Amino acid sequence: MSRSRATALLTPQMSGVLDRIRRANRPPFHALTPQQARAAYQAGAEVLDLPRAPLARVQDFRLPVPGAGLPARLYADSEDRLPVLLYLHGGGFTIGGLETHDSLCRQLALRSGCAVVSVEYRLAPEHRFPTAVDDAWAALQWLAREAASLGLDGSRLAVGGDSAGGTLAAVCAILARDAGLPLALQLLITPGTTAHQDTASHRLFAQGFLLDAASIDWFFGHYIDHPHRRDWRFAPLEADDVEGVAPAWVGLAECDPLVDEGVAYADKLRMAGVPVQLEIWRGVTHDFIKMGRAIPEARTAQASAADALKEHLQA
Repeated sequence: MSRSRATALLTPQMSGVLDRIRRANRPPFHALTPQQARAAYQAGAEVLDLPRAPLARVQDFRLPVPGAGLPARLYADSEDRLPVLLYLHGGGFTIGGLETHDSLCRQLALRSGCAVVSVEYRLAPEHRFPTAVDDAWAALQWLAREAASLGLDGSRLAVGGDSAGGTLAAVCAILARDAGLPLALQLLITPGTTAHQDTASHRLFAQGFLLDAASIDWFFGHYIDHPHRRDWRFAPLEADDVEGVAPAWVGLAECDPLVDEGVAYADKLRMAGVPVQLEIWRGVTHDFIKMGRAIPEARTAQASAADALKEHLQA
């Protein structure tokens, strides 16, 4: 498929968003330092998100992990002893944090009736692979043990995230299986799963579809040494065995470089006997789920993810 035919796949709303981004003429992440990219991402992260929904509980705290106290935020629309989702933000392991994903976490808590705990794992290049994995796994273990200290039910626990956070969530699901830590669900939003960016969708959507190839190279260059990319903790598709991991909800965007590897990981899980709900939203790009003001598919994706949380955590 040619790039012009690929562009024709976009919905009118998604095409309009991309046009607005192009007209703004902001420098791409790969032209910035990590510190500049973080500031730029935070400044624009919620421009297209839904307004931050008011909730009964929004509580900042520090989540202790070996060597660090990670900033974390609890979202809940009730004072009840709720089941909980550990949420791991996207941003190529290099940018992003509590503020960039606040609106999305509020929507998941509001729509699902579950609590959401978002955590700021340490970022590259200051903290290269596998620090983000270690932080995410330590946070999940802490939440399983200590949820009661937050008034939550750690026996009904899920892990999820978008993009790089989806990668971390998939890895945590494997680690939880190996450790005998029961998880109700892994919620994987446009996750990265492959060792090298060599699928057809990476070629087709390499430029002009929000997440471009140069930025992916920039993110991963800061995060991981090339010889380590076949480590399954970076690329879950490389895992020898995923049998027995938590059921998965996998939400993908059709016009995303990562879509092929998302489908491949869903297939890998299914072949191992893992229950999988795979949803692909047509005509939208990476990060669409955070564009609820402009993209109707963002709202339907948030609703679908929340329904999966209800089904698996509220049962």
